[in-house]
Amino acid sequence: CVSSSPSRLRYSLISLSVLHIYPVLGHYFQLFCLFCLSMNKRNVKSLSICRELEMLVQCIVGVLRGIGNIQRAYGSSHNCRILLHGRPKQRTQTRSWCDGPGQPSTRFNLQRRVVVTAAVGGAMLGAFWLVHKEKQRRWQQQRTEQLKQVALGQGTFSLLDHTGKRRSKQDFLGRWVLLYFGFTHCPDICPDELEKLSAVVTALDADASLPKIQPLFITVDPDRDDVPALARYVQDFHPRLIGLTGTPEEIKEAGRDYRVYASAGAKDDDGDYIVDHTILIYLINPDGLFLDYYNRLKNQDQIAHSIRNHMQTYTRQ
Repeated sequence: CVSSSPSRLRYSLISLSVLHIYPVLGHYFQLFCLFCLSMNKRNVKSLSICRELEMLVQCIVGVLRGIGNIQRAYGSSHNCRILLHGRPKQRTQTRSWCDGPGQPSTRFNLQRRVVVTAAVGGAMLGAFWLVHKEKQRRWQQQRTEQLKQVALGQGTFSLLDHTGKRRSKQDFLGRWVLLYFGFTHCPDICPDELEKLSAVVTALDADASLPKIQPLFITVDPDRDDVPALARYVQDFHPRLIGLTGTPEEIKEAGRDYRVYASAGAKDDDGDYIVDHTILIYLINPDGLFLDYYNRLKNQDQIAHSIRNHMQTYTRQ
């Protein structure tokens, strides 16, 4: 049904459409062929499943036609015996479910048609599910290969957390990570984004079927954000939030891996200053690969929904 030859597809559809015994079967198969063609245009490599189902349906059609021909032949010979020997008394003539048109139908005939229609419909729905799962699996593989080629988050980092412990990127492998770059003296944007990040983590924690996600905060202002400053700052947000700091060179290297822009502004009379920086929340999968990002326009419900979908379709490499 997904062959590149249009004639083969037309033959399959016409052979079922002209089947006056079972027109519903033709409609099911036509919808299935159109679905497979659309999947084929999206480079879904599940053609063997579709071809096997096509052969199965063709076998069903052949069996139905064969039974119908046999019973029609039996009906003709039975009519000839009636003409030669006379009609038996009190004999009730019944019609088989495979008889041709023009003969009276029975309730048993209708029941069999309904049963076969339901069976074929269930088979088609099962085929749709198989093709959909195959599409998701191959999409995930292609997505992973693309992420490996993206020059974002490919490096590693070695920073101090808010307890003074040295942490590296390898420490978080095997866990989902939400990462945000900011600074503790930020007046409004950073607190708002970290509150949104904390709300997302809390919402995902409420779903027991999902793995726990680790929130991280890396400062872009290492001169003021030392270990004690981070320890005080992270207390206002999610209890699992880990703050990371280091030397200016270590912070610059970590930001470079995620293409984070950070530039300190001019100091005021009190020596205070604002750091202009990239405002993004990064999603990192358990393989340590950057997977998605969320800007200020995304609210916590949208972010949680996106992460939930990523988790449900994730395949460990």
